[in-house]
Amino acid sequence: MTFLWPGFLFLLLLIPVLIAAYILILRRRRRSGIRFSSLALVRDAIPKQSLWRRHLPFALFLLALAGLIAALARPVAIISVPVDQTTIVLTIDVSRSMCSTDVKPTRLQAAEAAALSFVQRQKGGTQIGLVAFSTFAELIQPPTTDQEMLQTAIESLTVGSRTAIGSAILKAIDAIAEMDKNVPASVDPATGVEPTPVPKGAYVPDIIILLTDGASNTGPLPTDAAQQAVDRGIRIYTIGFGTPNGSEFASCQSSDPFGGFGGFGGRQPGVAPPFGFNGFGSGFGGFRRGIDEATLKQIASMTGGQYYSASSAGELQNVFRSLPTYLIARHETTEISVFFTAIGAALVLLAMWLALRWHPLS
Repeated sequence: MTFLWPGFLFLLLLIPVLIAAYILILRRRRRSGIRFSSLALVRDAIPKQSLWRRHLPFALFLLALAGLIAALARPVAIISVPVDQTTIVLTIDVSRSMCSTDVKPTRLQAAEAAALSFVQRQKGGTQIGLVAFSTFAELIQPPTTDQEMLQTAIESLTVGSRTAIGSAILKAIDAIAEMDKNVPASVDPATGVEPTPVPKGAYVPDIIILLTDGASNTGPLPTDAAQQAVDRGIRIYTIGFGTPNGSEFASCQSSDPFGGFGGFGGRQPGVAPPFGFNGFGSGFGGFRRGIDEATLKQIASMTGGQYYSASSAGELQNVFRSLPTYLIARHETTEISVFFTAIGAALVLLAMWLALRWHPLS
């Protein structure tokens, strides 16, 4: 449960003030009362129920006040609503390290095969889109239920340079926003204004699956882009793909998957890679397999998704089979102020009735 106007909860500080005032009034009454020679005689003379009868109405009044203050803060509850249509955006790294042959025949071909199997297993109402990213991200196939179009898009992937994970997340958010009008498009941090974030724990039925074999080295920070997904209730499931030591790069036919912009292909086997890298192996940047697993885990954790690791084609197939697409539901927020108001009003009436019954005015 969360609150839309949490500032009103500071009014709860009135409760300890009222308790202190109540105790002070009781003490003053005792000082001004009749003095007896023996307190034991007074305790024996007071009925055993008189103490809780005396204080119960005030306690109920405090509970009622707490309930009414909570109602002012506008509490909301998150409920899960099943949906028969959802959007999944496959976001695949096509940097040149995906030409590595440590996963046969190459990482990219293994990723394509796993993605195709995933598409074929989805039920008819699931819309799937494809985003590829290297130097920048591009929507290769808008979300669709046409599996033939998706197969063509997946099989057409070729490699480029660098790894723009943040750009990929923002592009995937925009693809979802085109299909789900409840989801705002991504915002340029330099010029735009962010929408009101969804309450914590609320999710839309749409998800992003992000597969990469490297660390982000261009574009927006991945965690900044992931925060935009958090604000929209979009879960991101991240996959780190590759073996611990990497390998040689296979030959790649195209230098860029987006029309030849700023990319470069994989090298021929046996030719030393530039800059002294060896397939983005364990020595790159201090990351295991060249993968920034800490960031991928953080992205998954902060968005409500999960991180998976795969070092072979078989493991990657298992990861795609393990993705919880069958649990997808829309999480909606429902304001429940009326219940707190009703409970508070009922407690006030009960306190007044008990006070009048046990301590009549005349």
